[in-house]
Amino acid sequence: MRRHTYPFVPYRPLRYDESVMTGRGRRFLSFLEGRRSVRFFSDDPVPRECIDLAIAAANTAPSGAHLQPWKFAVIGDAGTKHRIRMAAEAEEQVNYEGGRIPSEWRGALARLETTSDKSYLGVVPWIVVCFAEKSTVMPDGLLRKNYYVNESVGIACGFFIAALHAMGLCTLTHTPNPMGFLTEICERPGNERPYVLFPVGYAAADCEVPDLARKSVAEATVESPGSWPSG
Repeated sequence: MRRHTYPFVPYRPLRYDESVMTGRGRRFLSFLEGRRSVRFFSDDPVPRECIDLAIAAANTAPSGAHLQPWKFAVIGDAGTKHRIRMAAEAEEQVNYEGGRIPSEWRGALARLETTSDKSYLGVVPWIVVCFAEKSTVMPDGLLRKNYYVNESVGIACGFFIAALHAMGLCTLTHTPNPMGFLTEICERPGNERPYVLFPVGYAAADCEVPDLARKSVAEATVESPGSWPSG
């Protein structure tokens, strides 16, 4: 019998035979293959519960020392969304028209046909901004350092995106640089920094996305020594 200093509970995840396991994997892959980043949204309303469910899904993500160093700011007010759009476009105009983006980066973005126009931020019913907590303010007012913040928050955002897709909703990982205006508009404290901005809604009826191909398994896999079991 193991002895623990802190509380532990039994964990017995389901196990499947090979055919069920691979079948579930293929269905999940097919589901995720249907996800695309969207820049053309409908203004149709989306229930707030859907946003809360996606955040709850993000909260299931693993994190360094289980400190969960993220906060999700939810914005549905038209005036606040407009402020975010204006501030994001101002930064993006410097990026695109002001030359802040290097030519190599601009070349990589060309096939996406992105510009400084972020009008979709005024169309979507919700904007969700994920903030990464470098440290957390404890009830006694002291700061607790968080660990593996970027890694933890990135995984949580992935879960958030997958949950939105599961509900038939679309989003985009928008990271206008710099993003300090989001701290001000969302009234977040200095121990947090904006990580990514998510417009959330339904795809527009006439939505189009770039015709892109994803990496194959072979392209994404490196067969290192010891990749296969011996015997």
